[in-house]
Amino acid sequence: MTLILASASPRRVDLLAQIGITPDEIAPAHIDETPLKNELPRKLAARLAQSKAMAVAKDHPNSLTLGADTVVGVGRRCLPKPADETEARQYLEMLSGRRHHVYGGLCIVDKDGKAHNRLIDTAVKFKRLSHQEIENYIASREWEGKAGAYAIQGLGGAFVEKIVGSYSNVVGLSLCETKNLLVGLGHKG
Repeated sequence: MTLILASASPRRVDLLAQIGITPDEIAPAHIDETPLKNELPRKLAARLAQSKAMAVAKDHPNSLTLGADTVVGVGRRCLPKPADETEARQYLEMLSGRRHHVYGGLCIVDKDGKAHNRLIDTAVKFKRLSHQEIENYIASREWEGKAGAYAIQGLGGAFVEKIVGSYSNVVGLSLCETKNLLVGLGHKG
């Protein structure tokens, strides 16, 4: 069965390759990713994943369409991709010494147009970051395009004191949940 990836993320393509899955087509969804007023991080991740999958699935009948989104949450606050250095610095200061959650929304729309959703919650604890560590990380530019302003699979991994849950979810896609859902929906996986 044809698999469409509703994402422009090279990380998601790489993650799928780790489990032997190559999308037949990559078709990024063009949706508004702005959080709704008072929307909780977990709800945002689930909504965006489904919105992406549904938006792309309508143009790809008789396929499986995979949409995903990653949202970093501190309490009720969403930390999306930072707009600039100032916002990235604020995020890192907020995450310093604290536990936060990385919510991975996963939605696969089947050939009949039905959405199958999963929400993966990974708890991450950062060590206390010094001013110099934050400034060095800002200078690295690794934070650009990353929810929560860090990449666990890169330099940002040195900030992580503890993780409970799926590591690949923090990178951008829970491999276990994705593989199980795809196989359950008839993908050769």
